[in-house]
Amino acid sequence: MRAGEERPAAAPAAAGRSGRTRVHVVSDVHGNAEALARAGDGADALICLGDLVLFLDYADHSRGIFPDLFGVENADRIVALRTARRYEEARDFGRELWAGLDRNAAILGAVRKQYAEMFAAMPNPTYATYGNVDVPTLWPEYAGPGTTVLDGQRVEIGGRVFGFVGGGLKTPMNTPFEISDEEYAAKLEAVGEVDVLCTHIPPEVPELVYDTVARRFERGSRALLDAIRRTRPRYALFGHVHQPLARRMRIGTTECVNVGHFASTGRPWALEW
Repeated sequence: MRAGEERPAAAPAAAGRSGRTRVHVVSDVHGNAEALARAGDGADALICLGDLVLFLDYADHSRGIFPDLFGVENADRIVALRTARRYEEARDFGRELWAGLDRNAAILGAVRKQYAEMFAAMPNPTYATYGNVDVPTLWPEYAGPGTTVLDGQRVEIGGRVFGFVGGGLKTPMNTPFEISDEEYAAKLEAVGEVDVLCTHIPPEVPELVYDTVARRFERGSRALLDAIRRTRPRYALFGHVHQPLARRMRIGTTECVNVGHFASTGRPWALEW
């Protein structure tokens, strides 16, 4: 199966060429609603691979839910602890900050505000799946009729079959939508053979999961790697790792592409056939 040939997202729209389809793909939006509103320009559809919420911007510690609640100085400290992999200390520090506050209410209120802005910015049509920092139970409240949410499901776009698997795997970070390896593998099995496999996290390949700025290996999926080898989609698209050692590589006949940290670049990745 062949999904088509990629072209730079900056290329002009394929207007007037009958039978051509162009999709733009983004991931790790993390609050960048302004760029998201333009992400579908010139495309027949937008694909979003999750992480709409911005809890804490590791590049700019003044942005996100955490600094809004606790200030930049505390954000600096918790980023330093996490970057040093001192996760227990980071959790203890977080518990001190949250003491006496209704954590769930504060976070959900902030997430709702961000979701209202993010989903309002999505063009029609948009096909979206969850990231590990997303809260899936809230999405039905904000996804409009032009946004199709998929997880462990398939959809046809321009005659090609796209499969979607959302969420992340269990980590010490304990982000909102982390699931077991078994549940993740079951969703991949449900998707089956597709032309383009769309996930939030990458396959478990060192070059694809290592973040060169955070200086750590993020969690990729072994089951995803096995599915790519077994079903051989033309493309495997993902995000999650903001500054990967390798942004793309070929696994067998499959082109694996990290579509980028959209919050930072504001540029979608494009696929046309």
